[in-house]
Amino acid sequence: MRNAKITSRLLSVLLAGGLTAGLLSGCAQSAGGEQRYAYPLGTASPEDTVTQIYAEKFAEEADRLSGGRIKITVYPNSVLGGDRELLESCYDGDIPFVVQNTAPQVNFIDDTAVFDMPCVFEDIDSMRETVDNEEFMELMQNSYREAGFELLGYADQGFRVMSSNKAVENFSDFKGQKIRTMEDPYQLAFWKELGSNPTPMNFSEVYIGLQQNTIDAQENPYEVIVSNRLYEQQDYIIETNHVPHLISLVVSEAFFEELSKEDQQILIEAQEIAKAYAREQSDQRIDERIQIIKDSGTEIITLNEETMEEMKTASQPVYEEIAEVVDSEILKLYSR
Repeated sequence: MRNAKITSRLLSVLLAGGLTAGLLSGCAQSAGGEQRYAYPLGTASPEDTVTQIYAEKFAEEADRLSGGRIKITVYPNSVLGGDRELLESCYDGDIPFVVQNTAPQVNFIDDTAVFDMPCVFEDIDSMRETVDNEEFMELMQNSYREAGFELLGYADQGFRVMSSNKAVENFSDFKGQKIRTMEDPYQLAFWKELGSNPTPMNFSEVYIGLQQNTIDAQENPYEVIVSNRLYEQQDYIIETNHVPHLISLVVSEAFFEELSKEDQQILIEAQEIAKAYAREQSDQRIDERIQIIKDSGTEIITLNEETMEEMKTASQPVYEEIAEVVDSEILKLYSR
């Protein structure tokens, strides 16, 4: 039933855009009879995000590298479903391409829990170097394949940071803060170890929750904090940099395996170009969004080394919990 709903939704979107049902299978014919391809790529993110930049650049490069043979259309804003629904329909082969944060993948791919390890990296370049490591990437790709997906690569939106109406300058300042977090067991455990009171909440309710003091704080990358104007309801941004906000480009494994070696290589190369571009854009946009926050009067706090070390020490039970489900070699390469 769910597969039929996904297919029906996609078909409705294509028809609304004046496209034919032939595109659903990915195959169409040009006027001259040459075979061309048009494939849907789904995201649950709005247009003005690094997720969209990554997806659109990938589609653009696939088109260019294939000489116009491979056409990919990006459908943002959960038009084709939310994060979980997109991943499920990608597995079923209804949607060949998905670009999304790794957090929703933990329930499908155990090894993606490695990205929930808190306070591992001091800077974003070290994180990128780690996930791009050939040995690490190969192990992660094998994990995705075992779950029915082909992982092409990871871009990011920098680190996730905390916003609050209470200044956090020492470890003890985390205590008692009611913070909205992702509905992720490892992230919930992390904030509990800091002494906070983590509260999962639908993202659509976060702004009102902050406004009405239902919650004291929340955590997200800078991009999300600014695009949703969450800083308007918060006095401080605390650069906890606790986990990276990774964005994965995932392909249905069955779909990928049916492609020619040439077309597989085109998608791999397109992703590499798109990843580099998305990272450049992410860095630039973070600087711009930090300035927007500062101009608004919201203060940005950079934590000292002592506080960061206390956060790492407190996170030990979370590390141990993640180590129970993540491949030991993946864990070693990620945290070394």
